[in-house]
Amino acid sequence: MGSAVRVLAEATPATRDRYVDLLRVGSLAVVVLGHWMMAAVTPDGVGNLLAVVPALQPLTWLLQVMPVFFFVGGFSHALSYRSLLRKRPGGPAASAASASASADSVYAAFLRARLQRLLRPTMVFVLVWGVVALLVQLLGGGGGLTGVTLRLVTQPLWFIGIYLAMVAFTPPLLRLHERYGWGAFAGLAGAAAAVDVLRFAAGVPYVEFLNFAFVWLAVHQLGFLRADGRLGAGAGSASHTGSASASGAGSTPGTSLRVLGSLRVPALLAGGGLIGAVVLVAAGPYPLSMVGMPGEKVSNMAPPTLALLAHGLWLVGAVELLRAPAARLLARPRAWRTVVAANGVAMTAFLWHLTAMLGVYGALLALDVPLPEPATAAWWAQTPLRLAAAAALTAALVAAFRTFEHPAPPTATTPAPGSGPLAALGATLCLLGVLGLSMVGLGGLLEGRTALLIAIPVSAPAAVAMTLGGWLLVERAGRGAVRGSDQRP
Repeated sequence: MGSAVRVLAEATPATRDRYVDLLRVGSLAVVVLGHWMMAAVTPDGVGNLLAVVPALQPLTWLLQVMPVFFFVGGFSHALSYRSLLRKRPGGPAASAASASASADSVYAAFLRARLQRLLRPTMVFVLVWGVVALLVQLLGGGGGLTGVTLRLVTQPLWFIGIYLAMVAFTPPLLRLHERYGWGAFAGLAGAAAAVDVLRFAAGVPYVEFLNFAFVWLAVHQLGFLRADGRLGAGAGSASHTGSASASGAGSTPGTSLRVLGSLRVPALLAGGGLIGAVVLVAAGPYPLSMVGMPGEKVSNMAPPTLALLAHGLWLVGAVELLRAPAARLLARPRAWRTVVAANGVAMTAFLWHLTAMLGVYGALLALDVPLPEPATAAWWAQTPLRLAAAAALTAALVAAFRTFEHPAPPTATTPAPGSGPLAALGATLCLLGVLGLSMVGLGGLLEGRTALLIAIPVSAPAAVAMTLGGWLLVERAGRGAVRGSDQRP
């Protein structure tokens, strides 16, 4: 693997935005570490450290970094979709009629390429755990920590479901961005604010669930703005920032003023977002924690709130302010090789990290190692060893399953015109199936356990069937796409 990573790193185009890759793998790494740290496991079940020690909740303002991942996704999706559009028959000079037909097939190709990277490792994870869960329950298990594990391991799939929605909405939202720019983002942010007004001031039931779309798509829209260089801190490609910074060029007074000017938008986003989040939490109905807490009446995460959107703005601004020093770091071959290697297995590690963590706790219980009470001195003393063991087990699982994260080679044919609606239907089934599975878990398979998904009870087998069926539709619609230069999902 080392030689392959070296070859891939050395072949990186000069125009590639390396900082985006760092943000992608870094945000997932922070999520994984946060999950490991927050788990307060006892022989009776799994709690949340932030509920045990509420004074730690302000840390979520730094560690809740899913907005960064979705922001990076918007950037990558814009580049990938535009690349495919340029490669369609006739290219930018195509007639209106042929452009419309080819854009339809490009949409199918775009969905297929993106879903492959997401769903290949995801479905392997689901099928492996599905077999394990069924065997455990057939043998009469499923209680205690085992039962908790069967419910918990699929919960992070909510993120994949939301990301699938972002992929599906990329073409229409990108067109809105190209027409209205910041206005498209403002429209989504305004819609998120209106939803919270209807929710908290008018008491309109169920309206809050619309913010699963408005909040996350607004963050995603910021990635489009970055792709077009509208966030400052450099152009849409990191090559400008990286080459100038690494060489030491650009030290004249005029250049310094331009650099300071380019930081204005990120600084406004960071400062405005942070102030907005503080005001909303201090004066509004929003909780302090930016992650979900057990038993809370209002969560900033499920469904997302305006406070979480403000939090996302501050994080996006903050990471953009760090862009230039990060570019200098990533110009070093060893640092870039590390990022390349990590990006090649990031989704696999994310999928299996809870399995590793719960496996460590299961081993401790099986060996009769006492589990200290969460947040006690003994618990904190044991934490480094638990984290090291979870990291080692995650590495072993990544070694076993990383091959499924590698993209499949493209085929030679082109999707037929009219394939877009079929691909959209398939993507919808996929995201509903993945979200349903994240909610219902893999416990209670023999009893037919269900969870409500948009007021419809969904079982784990039904969720898996929806996901697989949707994926097959997308594959059928988009088979044969010529892949554009993309920045990975």
